[in-house]
Amino acid sequence: MKTIVVCSGGLDSVTLAYKVAAEHKLHSLISFDYGQRHKKELDFAARAARNLGVKHHIVDLTPVGALLTGSSLTSDDIDVPDGHYAEETMRITVVPNRNAIMLAVAFGAAASAGADAVAAAVHGGDHFIYPDCRPDFIKSFQTMQDHALEGVKDVKLYTPFVNVSKADIALEAGRLGVPVDLTWSCYKGGETHCGRCGTCVERREALELARVKDLTVYVDRDYWKQARADHMARKFAKGENDAAE
Repeated sequence: MKTIVVCSGGLDSVTLAYKVAAEHKLHSLISFDYGQRHKKELDFAARAARNLGVKHHIVDLTPVGALLTGSSLTSDDIDVPDGHYAEETMRITVVPNRNAIMLAVAFGAAASAGADAVAAAVHGGDHFIYPDCRPDFIKSFQTMQDHALEGVKDVKLYTPFVNVSKADIALEAGRLGVPVDLTWSCYKGGETHCGRCGTCVERREALELARVKDLTVYVDRDYWKQARADHMARKFAKGENDAAE
C-alpha cells in the first residue's frame, strides 16, 4: 500500500510515518503551514522525511489559516493553556475544520501521485476535544472522498491510531525505534519544549506510561506530574458533586 503520511513533525505523526515505512510502502510526507505559532514542528517533519529517505512536501495554507481565528494556535493574542490535556483547557486550541482541509489536499496529492492511501495520526485521546479526529469523521470523510475521486483513483484513509491512546502510540514509537527527541509537540513553539502546555504534558505522561526513554529537553520536565494530579483531583471532585446532585 503506497502511502502518503500527513506529518506535522509531532510524536504521533512521526511514529505513524515509521510504522508505514516498516509495514507498507512510504511514498512521502506532507505537512502544512497554516500560520501555527509552533511552526518549527515543520522542521521536525522535514528531518523525519530525511531519516526515512522520502520526499517531504510543505503546503502553504497561511492565507487559509489567517481566516481560522479564535484558536490559540492561530491567534497570537490567545495564550496556549498550561495544564493537563483536558477538554476545559484544550478547547481553545481547536482550529475549525483543520483536519478536513489538510486531508482534502492530501487526498488530491495522493490521487495525482498514484498513491493508495493517505495516513493520518488521529488518536483516541483527541476524540473529546477535536471533532475532526473522531471515528465518525474518518468514516464520513472516506465516503466523501470516494465520491470526489470516483473514476479517478481509489485512495483510502489509513488511521491505525484512531481508537488507541497516546500511551499506545508511545509504545509503538518505542517498538519502531522512533527517535522521540527528534519530534516536536509543544504548542508554544519556543526554543525547547515548555513542558507545561497540554501537549507537552500529554507527551511526557504517555512516554512515562509506555516507559520509553525520552531525551527531549523540556523547560519544566516534571510539571506533568502536578498537572496530572490536579486533573485527577478535579475529576474526583466533579464525580462527588455529580453524585451529590
